[in-house]
Amino acid sequence: MISMCGIIACVSKEKIPILKTILNSLKKLEYRGYDSVGVAVIDDSLFIQKEPGKIDDVAKNINVNGIFAKVAIGHTRWATHGKPTQKNAHPHSDCTNSIALVHNGIIENYLELKKELLAKGHVFQSETDTEIIAHLLEEELKETHDFFDAFKTMIKKIKGTYAIAVVSKSDPEKIFLAKKDSPLIIGVGKSQNFAASDIPAILEYTRDAIILHDGEIAVLTAESVYIERNNVPIEPKVVKVLWSPEMAQKRGYPHFMLKEIYEQPIALRNTLDIPETELLNAAQTIVDAENIIFIASGTSYHATLHAKNYLIRHLKKPIYSVIASEYDSLKSLVDDTTLLIPVSQSGETMDVIRALNDLKERKANTLAISNVYQSTVARLANHVIYTQAGPEIGVAATKTYTSQVAVLMLLSYTASFLNGSLEQSEYHKYLEKIRKIPVMVEKNILNSELQARQLAQKIKIAESSFYLARGQSIPTAMEGALKMKEIAYIHAESYPAGESKHGPIALVSENFPVFFVAPRDETEKKILGNIEEMKARGANIILVTEAGSVAIPRADTTFILPKMTLTIERAINLIIPLQLVAYYTAVERGYDPDKPRNLAKTVTVD
Repeated sequence: MISMCGIIACVSKEKIPILKTILNSLKKLEYRGYDSVGVAVIDDSLFIQKEPGKIDDVAKNINVNGIFAKVAIGHTRWATHGKPTQKNAHPHSDCTNSIALVHNGIIENYLELKKELLAKGHVFQSETDTEIIAHLLEEELKETHDFFDAFKTMIKKIKGTYAIAVVSKSDPEKIFLAKKDSPLIIGVGKSQNFAASDIPAILEYTRDAIILHDGEIAVLTAESVYIERNNVPIEPKVVKVLWSPEMAQKRGYPHFMLKEIYEQPIALRNTLDIPETELLNAAQTIVDAENIIFIASGTSYHATLHAKNYLIRHLKKPIYSVIASEYDSLKSLVDDTTLLIPVSQSGETMDVIRALNDLKERKANTLAISNVYQSTVARLANHVIYTQAGPEIGVAATKTYTSQVAVLMLLSYTASFLNGSLEQSEYHKYLEKIRKIPVMVEKNILNSELQARQLAQKIKIAESSFYLARGQSIPTAMEGALKMKEIAYIHAESYPAGESKHGPIALVSENFPVFFVAPRDETEKKILGNIEEMKARGANIILVTEAGSVAIPRADTTFILPKMTLTIERAINLIIPLQLVAYYTAVERGYDPDKPRNLAKTVTVD
């Protein structure tokens, strides 16, 4: 089961049109969920309004400028427990309508707790696990008149994952927060403070943030932040967010996904600008390890495959890439000689976090790759490298994928140099070529976009497609297929091209789209035979290749890139046309690529 919701909370020194602030911040979190939206305002009374649907649709029914208050919370939901209906939308309240809360995560023991509360006469309005939190608070307040004490007692009773923000009529100028395994940050302003699921929600108002850690409980007022763990106060640590508010805006692009595809040259420049000492130290941990395990999910998993395939050839030691939810299969291999490399854009992917926690107990060394400063994965690891790709709002990862590939392959080349399998002169030639990749990508985007748009018009009626490749390009085919599936809703299956005749070819008929990722490497001649096999069955051959390829005359549509020699060049550039094709196919089919159905940006529980 997976969960992904957006939380925002604001407490102001003076009364302001607070719903305008809440809804504006929620818009920055809509990539986290868009099944339903809700707000709660504490003033002389508790006002709650919530509806199924996207933020813009729901906001039409809310008096944004007419409600002035000091405290409010908001939520955009991705449904887990209960359908996306008005009753199941957050915020949720108690029987007395004096408490309101929003929650991201899953309360694992909610059925047990709900049974106890029903026996005590509580009446529930929703099917959600979240609502039991409000009723537990109501019950605890019968024993104590101090809301904070009741809040802490309630937290001890729930099991599972959570980021919680609660407001109460009994303490109308405070917001109560708790975090375990779901992201929650605090934004520190001059006359108002915030809590949110992610940094983009607060950037318009402040760039000073406090990252809450698991097990911490906090109380916000307009002028103070109090944090404690196990009843012991903790001094808040404020960090300056380097992202600007403009970095999280569309800047005139129709969708965040297209904007982020175009941002890849900038993101790659930032990513590749790793300080030499940091790069060498991280690469040395790879060299020193007796075995290496990459652990990731989705797109990040595909990025790790590029590095794994390269390192196996050059380091000649056991190296594995594991889908995080399946990490149990390699537990027995982990000891203090193992290097675990968790890769997560958000650093909050629950499968990755659980694996990281478990494998650290086995004394494995850990080197994290993440895009978000002080994310959970980054904090748990012994070492961390940040991809510096900037905020990515589109659910389908684009610039964070190429940035992850860039970091992982740069580390791989450096490790090969350090262990002697790559000569110093050759390594420096590699570095010179790598510095030119952002320019290559910029040209690649411009040269591929029109053709991608035209191709999308032809294949938009397809129901299924194949993405085939050999050798080092197989992860690229896997990522290309994933993009088509998740935003255009066309079944897309990636396969090693040599295996395609062992079953998949039975599905091929006239005009069936078959994408070939076919660089001019050692696989070039073999993949030509696979192209002929598909063409003989009437397939629509779409080729992503390099100038001079022998396969060009056999394709129906060809994306021709300049000749490349390095794995990192190909891994980054060959995916660009496939990103664009997926994007324009989604648009041609009438879908919003930023908000694919049933998906969310970060999977924050199992």
